[in-house]
Amino acid sequence: MSLLNFNAILDVAQQRQFKAIGSFNLHCIEMLPAFFRAAKKTDSPLMIQISTGTAEYLGYKLLVDSVRSLAESENVPTCLHLDHCSDIKAIETAMNAGFSSVMYDGSHLSMEDNIANTRIVVEMARPRNISVEAELGAIGGSEDGKAVAEEDICFTTVEEARHFIEETHVDMLAVSVGTVHGLYTGKAHIQHQRLKEISEATKTPLVLHGGTGVSDDDMRLAVTEGINKVNVGTEMNVQWVGQCKTMFEKGKVNDSVRKFLIPANDAVTNVLMEKIALFK
Repeated sequence: MSLLNFNAILDVAQQRQFKAIGSFNLHCIEMLPAFFRAAKKTDSPLMIQISTGTAEYLGYKLLVDSVRSLAESENVPTCLHLDHCSDIKAIETAMNAGFSSVMYDGSHLSMEDNIANTRIVVEMARPRNISVEAELGAIGGSEDGKAVAEEDICFTTVEEARHFIEETHVDMLAVSVGTVHGLYTGKAHIQHQRLKEISEATKTPLVLHGGTGVSDDDMRLAVTEGINKVNVGTEMNVQWVGQCKTMFEKGKVNDSVRKFLIPANDAVTNVLMEKIALFK
């Protein structure tokens, strides 16, 4: 089974009565089977996203080979997405390795430079049938260890979003509408009217970053207002590390490592299933 790009995986999701698809951050290879168990239990396609830090740690090709193998053996339609990358060379490395979707993050640049660099990535991706995500506006919190100061948060405007889409023709656009990267406690405040207006103006799938801090009710509403991809990473990581910490503290040095990891992976499966249920 070949890996699918975002457009294809969204089609599969919508055929199965999902309004949006979750894009889940894989932090280590040990988590991978847990992702596929959640997809199978919910009859959902699967979108796995990788930070550049994780891609460099594990290796781009190892990730592609592992995900493709499980997608085929488990019969789960799967998309492998490079998340939040500002390095065009790294994006090309991911494309050459077999990633089926990429994100160029130029949100820290001027509008003109963001558009210019995003265009380069789109031109690289189109002949390979790889989908491209971009980001417009600045979302608070931290992504892969890099913090965004509160004073630098910049909400996406309707006019900017329309102009950006017209100039780049990206497949999906991450927008800043009130969520926060890395937020685990507390509640994000989504600007629903802004979200609806951007969706109506662009007619393009929108992406919600910082999905962990969004209430269930807000999430259900957002996916009816134009959000077609929801990024979730922090909650899974917190659950996985918490379970590992508990198990390692209880364990003995000659215990099998799997004894420590199985409860952590079960927790990841449960988080994915809870999130996927919100997109139905």
